[in-house]
Amino acid sequence: MSASFDSIGMLTRLVGFDTTSRNSNLDLMEFVRDYLAGYGIASEYVYDAERRKANLFATIGPADRPGLVLSGHTDVVPIDGQDWTTDPFAVTPRDGKLFGRGTCDMKGFVAVVLAMVPEIKAMPLAAPVHLAFSYDEEVGCIGVRRLIATLQDRGIRPFACIVGEPTEMKVIRAHKGKISLRARVRGFECHSSLAPRGVNAVEYAAKLIVRLNAIGARIAQEGPFDREFDVPYTTAHAGVIAGGTALNIVPRDCWFDFEFRHLPNHDPQPLLAELQRYAETELVPQMHAVHADTGITWQDLSSFPGLATDDAASVVTLAKAASGANSTGKVAFGTEAGLFSAAGIPTIVCGPGNIDQAHKPDEFVAIDQIAQCERFVRRLVESACVRG
Repeated sequence: MSASFDSIGMLTRLVGFDTTSRNSNLDLMEFVRDYLAGYGIASEYVYDAERRKANLFATIGPADRPGLVLSGHTDVVPIDGQDWTTDPFAVTPRDGKLFGRGTCDMKGFVAVVLAMVPEIKAMPLAAPVHLAFSYDEEVGCIGVRRLIATLQDRGIRPFACIVGEPTEMKVIRAHKGKISLRARVRGFECHSSLAPRGVNAVEYAAKLIVRLNAIGARIAQEGPFDREFDVPYTTAHAGVIAGGTALNIVPRDCWFDFEFRHLPNHDPQPLLAELQRYAETELVPQMHAVHADTGITWQDLSSFPGLATDDAASVVTLAKAASGANSTGKVAFGTEAGLFSAAGIPTIVCGPGNIDQAHKPDEFVAIDQIAQCERFVRRLVESACVRG
């Protein structure tokens, strides 16, 4: 099975825009807007607060009734420090694969949808097909929240949403949610030869991380479990830490970022409360016993809900028929699908590529995955929106 030149050509154009999350995505969105306008399709931007980034929303077909949303994010993760053997912002075909940043996560799906716009527009649509492309998914599913709020304010209520994250074209009906925070530890500095007179912020941060690890280990042993997930329980993880200035100074400040990636029906707040209670009842009194101007504070970083779409839901039946699948799956990574679902829009995840290739140097998507995605989108639209 081979993908169409249009999809590969569109993917080449999209990858050429460096939409790393720290950058603006407006150049890419202007390209998409102009491309759609060439087919008589109007687009709308939903900007961020600084009008530096935007979501794009467009409708093909009748807009006065519930429709189908095809959704994808336009930002990509950084290439900093990664050893690429190809130009990350150019598509390089090799051995049946298309290499480049975002080919898998997730410009491949966006490219297929855009390349198929002329075909979709020519169909006798009895229900609309909505295109919803977002910003800043990679840094906390930030942008799509404004887009969803706009749809809700206008009373737009789609009957189904497909989020095209890489699933190897398998129908995914559930994924984990996430909460992430920064813990800031303020100690009391002094010369390291007088260490007992100081409060070592690095050491107290380490104690917190050890307790976080213990909470994660307990969950891994006791559950709750959902064996359909590749990692079948909620996980706890500390990923970034910084503190101290010199070895001969007892450090005053240290901070670390951590997260809980939780099963969709497992509330992570009691786990967070357990960690914070340990800090307030055990660690802070020890710190105050040395110096009063010490403590631990917490800063929310990001969060998104899990996805838990019922296997009997119509969107699942629709996606299974379009993909030819007989079963569905669940994954540990998060997507914007949980936010669409929380807004009352029936949602699943299905897109080209393997998540194992995402965020790595020499990221790629297989050409046959792009071809499968083309067939999936065509069948999806025909089944859901075309007059029968």
